[in-house]
Amino acid sequence: MNKIFKRLIVMMTAFALVAVPCTTCLAQGLYQDDDLIAGKMAGDALLARPLGACATVIGGAIFIVSLPFSAIGGNTKSAYDYLLANPFKFTFSRPLGEF
Repeated sequence: MNKIFKRLIVMMTAFALVAVPCTTCLAQGLYQDDDLIAGKMAGDALLARPLGACATVIGGAIFIVSLPFSAIGGNTKSAYDYLLANPFKFTFSRPLGEF
C-alpha cells in the first residue's frame, strides 16, 4: 500500500511539473489584462521610445563617421541597416506597447 501511494505521489508531481507550464503558455493568448497593456504602453512611451530616438541619432552619427570605411569594405548596406534603419524602425514604425 505504501509503495502504491509513493508511486501515485511521484506520478502526480511529474504530471504537475509538466502540465502547469504548458497551461500558462496556452492561456497566454486567451486573456490580456488591460492594466498590463497600459503599463507596457506607458513604459514604451516613456522609456523605450526616447532611448530608441537616442539610438537612432547616435547610430546615424556613427554611420556617417564610418561611411568611408564601410564604403571601402563594401558593407555600406549592412552598416546602414544595423546603425540607422533598425533603431529607426524600432522607434517609429511599430505599434505602441509591442516589442
